[in-house]
Amino acid sequence: MHSRASQNRLSTPSRISVLLLAMFATMAAVYVAGRLWQDAENRVYLIQELDKRTGQGQSAISVDDTLKVITCREQQKKLSELEMDLAAATQEGFVPKHLSKNDGTRSKKKLLAVIGIITTFGRKKNRDAIRKAWMPTGAAVEKLADEKGIIVRFVIGRSANHGDSLDREIDNENRHTNDFIILDGQVEAPGESPKKMKSFFIHAVENWDAEFYAKVNDDVYVNIDALGAMLTIHMDKPRVYIGCMKSGEVFSEQSHKWYEPEWWKFGDKKSYFRHASGEMYVMSRALAQFISINKSILRTYAHDDVSTGSWFIGLDVKHINEVKFCCSSSFSVFVRVKL
Repeated sequence: MHSRASQNRLSTPSRISVLLLAMFATMAAVYVAGRLWQDAENRVYLIQELDKRTGQGQSAISVDDTLKVITCREQQKKLSELEMDLAAATQEGFVPKHLSKNDGTRSKKKLLAVIGIITTFGRKKNRDAIRKAWMPTGAAVEKLADEKGIIVRFVIGRSANHGDSLDREIDNENRHTNDFIILDGQVEAPGESPKKMKSFFIHAVENWDAEFYAKVNDDVYVNIDALGAMLTIHMDKPRVYIGCMKSGEVFSEQSHKWYEPEWWKFGDKKSYFRHASGEMYVMSRALAQFISINKSILRTYAHDDVSTGSWFIGLDVKHINEVKFCCSSSFSVFVRVKL
């Protein structure tokens, strides 16, 4: 009897332990089941959202795959909308709607080239010399566009002190000549030249549909007929970048006139990649559109010609080293004059 009582006393704690263990096991099972049920609800929700977006029936794909499909569907929709816009623009003769509405006399004939003459404050003497030498004025501006398909404009930004005497002088000059592209969102300053160049090409391709877009300095005299004849040779090429191709030393000394803050990106030899010389260069419409579309992510360097050349590295672009764009050529389409 004594022995049986002792066994009963010993077994009582063991029963309590078993009961506690069973209770904890039950709670753990309930917790795990709850988490699995929550995950299942999330998966069902995502699949239902996919069904709503895609119109498909039951799906057995994973949550990650569901999210990827939703993203791809949205991108495809945007691409389809862009393709429809492009098709509509083609049917309209490649003329931007706001231009065709604002100017009923503008021809829908496709242009050969838009030429931007890069100028700045205090260079009116240069601009007047260009107007007298090769840039048409008055009614001859429209005649050049209608007969030869060429648009020519001076390109300038705005003063850092917006609306000051510098801006007013340009506005007054433009009222008399009507031959400026004024980039209101671009500060006119020496260090802003690469960004100004980007802004010009964006403005030009968004306002005129042409085969080519050209940049010219305001100390250059251009032979319009020779330029037009040369450009027509390259019209069958989809992506061309034309100029007097060169390279050059990258200067890392801050005191140097041509200092390049990003010099370390050009390797140990410190030499720029091939690019068109800055006096004058031309790009086809596809490249100007590329700049416009990717404007927010295109890096600029110290010089506008280097910056432009850098945007086309890695693209399927035909670099044309055109000797007629080199100052040393006796057959050059332009002459650089120091005034």
